[in-house]
Amino acid sequence: MIQIAVAGAAGRMGRAIITVCQSEKGLRISNAIERAGSDTIGVDAGQLAGVGNIGVPVGDDINVSPFDVLIEFTNPGATLSHVNYCREQGRAMVIGTTGLENSDRKEIEQAAREISIVFAANMSIGVNLTLRMLQIAASALGESVDVEVIEAHHRHKVDSPSGTALAMGEAVATAWGRNLDDIGVFTRHGQVGPRVDGSIGFATVRAGDIVGEHTVMFALEGERVEISHKASDRMTFANGAIRAARWLSSRTPGLYDMQDVLGLR
Repeated sequence: MIQIAVAGAAGRMGRAIITVCQSEKGLRISNAIERAGSDTIGVDAGQLAGVGNIGVPVGDDINVSPFDVLIEFTNPGATLSHVNYCREQGRAMVIGTTGLENSDRKEIEQAAREISIVFAANMSIGVNLTLRMLQIAASALGESVDVEVIEAHHRHKVDSPSGTALAMGEAVATAWGRNLDDIGVFTRHGQVGPRVDGSIGFATVRAGDIVGEHTVMFALEGERVEISHKASDRMTFANGAIRAARWLSSRTPGLYDMQDVLGLR
């Protein structure tokens, strides 16, 4: 039995993960963690997720019950705190938190020398297949093509561009042997001049209850290729996170992503 801890248990992703875990054989929710002061502290995690009482109250202390894998969809500060804890305790992690800085990523990389971590901007199986297709397209079309990444999410999303949009841009940049930080264009306003060759543009929409939509446009003279992914249910991401947790349970320390989990690398 794989014991699962869920950080951010009261959030939409946390509740989805609890729901999926309850329907999977060989998995058990052992910890449900929320920030101190949350009005969900003490509420049964199953009741919170709408699957009935599972005997695991939501708490604000990660060190309540033993667990094998922590699934993390919170914020950068909480994530790094949990990374340090898991590193000390030798626990595996699935990290889906977005909005992390490069320095945060380096801390995760250092921790992965001692524990196994799946770190991915998007846990969706479909998105990760899309990333592979983007690499193929970028390699075939070359740097002469104009690339634009357009993404849309619900009005409550706080980071922009989304982690998935950045991962898509990185997939293209890597295929070109370039660094996204050097060629990404994240703002356009006023007289900005003509498009810079070899750049990757980003456009962001925040509206309503959009779960997540991403399109990468490869525009040439006379034709255009568009590769899109649209999510309509957060269970898509939760299923991927659970698949990653199962996969991690038998892995040695290292930093992995969903491409590794799905055997696409």
